[in-house]
Amino acid sequence: MKLEKLVAVSGMSGLYRMIANRKNGLIVEEIGTGKHRFAPSRKHQFTPLESIAIYTDDGESTELANVFRNMLDQLEDNPPADTSAGDEDIKEYFADVLPNYDHDRVRVSDMRKVIKWFNLLHTNQLLDPEAETTEDEEE
Repeated sequence: MKLEKLVAVSGMSGLYRMIANRKNGLIVEEIGTGKHRFAPSRKHQFTPLESIAIYTDDGESTELANVFRNMLDQLEDNPPADTSAGDEDIKEYFADVLPNYDHDRVRVSDMRKVIKWFNLLHTNQLLDPEAETTEDEEE
C-alpha cells in the first residue's frame, strides 16, 4: 500500500494526492474527481496518511496502512459498515478489524472517517497490497 503521497487536508472533505509542494502550500488532486487545486498552508493543515496511526490498548499504536490491510483482507467475509450506521455497528465492525484498538481514545467519528477513507481508496483502486510486497522484494 502506498500512502505516502496521500494527504488529508483540514477544512476540505475527502482525500487528496499531493501533486506539488510550494513554499506557501500544496497543489493537490482530489481523489475520485481528479480536480487539481491549490491549498494554502495559511488556511489548511496537511496530514499524510502514512503518518496516521490508531491507538491500541497496549499503549502503542498501529499504522493506518495495517488497518486498511486488515479491512482489505476481511472485505469478502466482513464488508465495511455503512458510515451512516449506528455507533454500536461501527464499533463492532472496527473491533473485528482491529480487536485491540483503545476503546477510550479512539472515537466513533474516527472510526467512521477510517471506513470512509477505506471505501474511497478501495473504490479508486488505490489499495494494492501487491505493490508493497513487490517493493519490499526489490529492496
